[in-house]
Amino acid sequence: MCHLPAVLGVLLLIGAIYVVQKEFRQLKLRDIADALRAIPPAALISSFACTILSYFILTFYDRLGTIYAGHKVAYRRVAFASFCAYSLAHNLGFAAVSGAAVRYRLYAHWGLTPLQIGKTVAFCSLTFGLGGLVLGGAILFLEPTTIPFFGHYLPVAALHGVGALLWAIVIGYITLSRVMGSFRLRGHQIHLPKWRMALLQVMLATVDVAVTATIFFVLLPDARGLTWTIFMGVYVASYTAGLAANLPGGIGVFDTAMLFGLEPYVQAPHIVGAIVVYRLYYYVIPLFLAGGLFAGNEVMLRSGGLLRAIGPGQAEVRPVTPWSEPDFAVAVATGLVALCGAMLLMLGVIAPSTDYSWLDPEFADIASQAGQYIPSLIGAGLIVMALALSHRVNLAWSLTILLLFGGAGFAATQDNQLWVVVVLVLCAVLLAPFRSCFYRHASLLSGPFEASTAASLIVLVICVLALALARHKTFLLSNNAWWAVVMSHELPNSVRFAVAVAVVLASVAIWILVRPSRVRALPWDASSSRRLFMMGAIPPVHADGMVTGETDRAGLPFRRIGRVLLGLGDPAGAEADKISAVWRLRDLARQEGLDPAFWRVGPGLLKVYADLGLTPLPLGRDGQIVQTDEAPDPSRRYLVCVAERDLSALMPMLPELAGSPAE
Repeated sequence: MCHLPAVLGVLLLIGAIYVVQKEFRQLKLRDIADALRAIPPAALISSFACTILSYFILTFYDRLGTIYAGHKVAYRRVAFASFCAYSLAHNLGFAAVSGAAVRYRLYAHWGLTPLQIGKTVAFCSLTFGLGGLVLGGAILFLEPTTIPFFGHYLPVAALHGVGALLWAIVIGYITLSRVMGSFRLRGHQIHLPKWRMALLQVMLATVDVAVTATIFFVLLPDARGLTWTIFMGVYVASYTAGLAANLPGGIGVFDTAMLFGLEPYVQAPHIVGAIVVYRLYYYVIPLFLAGGLFAGNEVMLRSGGLLRAIGPGQAEVRPVTPWSEPDFAVAVATGLVALCGAMLLMLGVIAPSTDYSWLDPEFADIASQAGQYIPSLIGAGLIVMALALSHRVNLAWSLTILLLFGGAGFAATQDNQLWVVVVLVLCAVLLAPFRSCFYRHASLLSGPFEASTAASLIVLVICVLALALARHKTFLLSNNAWWAVVMSHELPNSVRFAVAVAVVLASVAIWILVRPSRVRALPWDASSSRRLFMMGAIPPVHADGMVTGETDRAGLPFRRIGRVLLGLGDPAGAEADKISAVWRLRDLARQEGLDPAFWRVGPGLLKVYADLGLTPLPLGRDGQIVQTDEAPDPSRRYLVCVAERDLSALMPMLPELAGSPAE
């Protein structure tokens, strides 16, 4: 079950590729460029204004969330946190993780406790979904046949029933807020917002989804039969599919669903042109703005708290503690590298023809044959590296920088592509300082040399040779990117098939070589106990094993309890190695199909545990969970876990654990 989101994402992406190939084989790049040029300036301005309005509305999610959490924060601050969190989460996928990490960093600095930050994040996540439920229910009643893939195949009565269910969820939420106010779930008292705030949530989220859809709608040409209501049906269904795919920005799945749903009304080139501008406005520009703002904020915070207060009369700001290598930094690297890979893949669209006459004649011949072929292969490699970066592989960090500079070198040989060079070099420069975030060793460089490693190396060499031999047959194409070669009808089927197979097999081989090696836990014996004692910790009486940090200078004992891998206390040992020990225990838990959790941890590493998506639950002196909104102090201890799944299993063990030393 833990791999279900990834499997679903891959299946949806494969389905998207199949639909595009089947339904839009006649789509020409030249037609897309013409459609982009045909978008009126007024439509571009209106779309950009809707983008600004959408992000402005999102700021009130956080504003209401902090009020609900009991710690009202100045609007200018919540606006900053909201923009950074949503811009990065929209682009990088895994919204619950990347958005929560950004909010935790900022709100913790502004005085919110972990419990208050958790309430704010939960409030924002819930609000975001309410708008989709309201509009989705309305569409299923008003225009049920507009839903892509399903609208024409399912009975209208069934679609109406789903719409009624969506509305029932929203109405039930408001009713619970009015009638009950709170309820108990798995031993926890959940306090709902007051019913007026719940109603405001629904209205705010509905307007936000409507405005966001309008960003796209105004970019489309006038089309007979395409009303705003029909478009909303296509948009909401497509956006939901993109979220379900769990891919950065829903890329591929959202776009295909929009193409399929709007094809009866608008020609495909105009739809693709609108998608390009929509993604530029709503995803790409905010990503770079938010990334720059957040990075600037981090620099100033680390250099002495120059942003101690954004305005006068604010509540006391807590001192900044060292931040871990959070999912945020890794997610930003993953997203930027994936975008650079996509850019190199589409270099043939950006520059369909290139003049090499200014080059040395011998080099010009090589460059003309390379065209977009080699840059597109580098782009495919960068996408594989982005996947490896998301798993924190240090070899992927090195290879990514090498590929970025290689892509920049090829882009530099093309006219009017200086901006591509700048983007690739800038991405490499931004990635370079974060070497410490990528601590996991690649399978190629760790452990014994296995048969799968040898086979992957052989396959990779054969594929590279095959692609090199196929290159001289592709240079006459105006766009000879490898994917354009596969789709071209001007080349023999044997060449197209060979290139397709070589790229796929090479990508798989590269992933096998750079995928993270398995975490190997030390058995819990006298040697491990003595080693932990030498690191400065009191060894627990009962443990199942111990993981160490990347440099083996920090250790963390653990126990297996049901579906939970429970770390016993904070890691002991060198400060610089403690964080990697925490992440390695998380990686071990994933290998074994378990959830990570940590018992009796202090406040010092709460940010690290929050980056894992875990909820901190304060403990009393007896080791039992207590309800408190007090600020963390050095003596406070916490249980951090996936509360909604694992708390019920851990609760019976708390008395036993309370009697075992874990610090």
